Amino acid sequence: MKSSDQLHILFKKYLDNTCNLEETQRLMDYFQLDEDQELLKDMIIDVLETQDESYETNAAIAGVLAKVDRDLRIQIHAAAVPVPAGKNKILKLWLQIAAVAATLAIVCMGVYFFNYKSGKLRAAATVVVQDAKPGDFGATLTLANGRKISLANASKGEIGREAGIIITKSGDGRLVYEINEKVSDPNASNTLSTARGETYQVRLPDGSLVYLNAASSLTYTASLIENGKRVVKLAGEGYFEVAKDKHHPFIVKTDKQEVEVLGTHFNISSYADDEVEKTTLLEGSVKLSASGISKILKPGQQAVLAGGKLQLNETDADLAVAWKNNEFVVESEHIETIMKMIERWYNVEVIYVGEKTRQRFSGSVSRFDKMSKVLEIVESTGEAHFEIRGRTVYVSK
Repeated sequence: MKSSDQLHILFKKYLDNTCNLEETQRLMDYFQLDEDQELLKDMIIDVLETQDESYETNAAIAGVLAKVDRDLRIQIHAAAVPVPAGKNKILKLWLQIAAVAATLAIVCMGVYFFNYKSGKLRAAATVVVQDAKPGDFGATLTLANGRKISLANASKGEIGREAGIIITKSGDGRLVYEINEKVSDPNASNTLSTARGETYQVRLPDGSLVYLNAASSLTYTASLIENGKRVVKLAGEGYFEVAKDKHHPFIVKTDKQEVEVLGTHFNISSYADDEVEKTTLLEGSVKLSASGISKILKPGQQAVLAGGKLQLNETDADLAVAWKNNEFVVESEHIETIMKMIERWYNVEVIYVGEKTRQRFSGSVSRFDKMSKVLEIVESTGEAHFEIRGRTVYVSK
């Protein structure tokens, strides 16, 4: 039997993707024995502590889970067709590691509320004087001449013409730009803005699709072209599906950074009241520049800009764009982050009473639910208490 030290080295090699096939098989064979569960836990903890001793962020845990998740998905896909017995053993190993790692993530990083419907959590006691309805599809378009158009109330069809651009509202409520003639004023600027409790989509003149989250804005010229590049300015949060055009790079500018792409899918969260700015890449490639530093993102990576420092992390990109699919999804987040999402989507004010809980929360709920239901789910964890009075939410430990 191999020594504990040898196993630790082998396991770290596995996480670093440096195991060869023979070493992977040896690791797999060893963990077939149920009595070795505790050793497996110790090894995962050791790796996590080496990378993140204080557990102040979940980067280390996310790295372990991301590695396990990738391999698990591959093995599950392979298991859909007849496979040799050895493959079934590998699948069992990945399942075992995933289960242990997930358990450790919960213990180390916070409270999960994914399974609130099971009835296993204690009954919530949120005090509700007046509930808040969820946000809806809507925005305001401000044209270069100052005219404002409420898109929630506008009928489908053509809603405006400006500088050679035809602006229409599609049957599904999306804003669509089309270049109908020579653009008379290419510098004419439009701004699409969502208030708290609103979300919207726009199809730009180049065919790119942008989703705007609540309390956000997108500013762009009628031609979209500035000095040979397609340029937009974002405040708040937006998800971009950029049309490919190798001759005209697509630039997204925020107050703190600039992201350049040719054609790709990515998300930027750049709210003025957030301490960090996050750029998450789903597919393609982007170049991010901030504070005199440039980074190239690969799919599944997230760039975090905070205090003038730029850091790249592996991440689950689906978490970053859950809002686009009308879900609240958080992974090991403090109560302040959750309540900012609540503020923006339900258009309420949040006031903290007494000491704030330092627990971290993870989970997923629908953005279509009333605010009281969302808060009850969080409160069911026993780590926070809420009182709703009008459009104010009081949060206590």
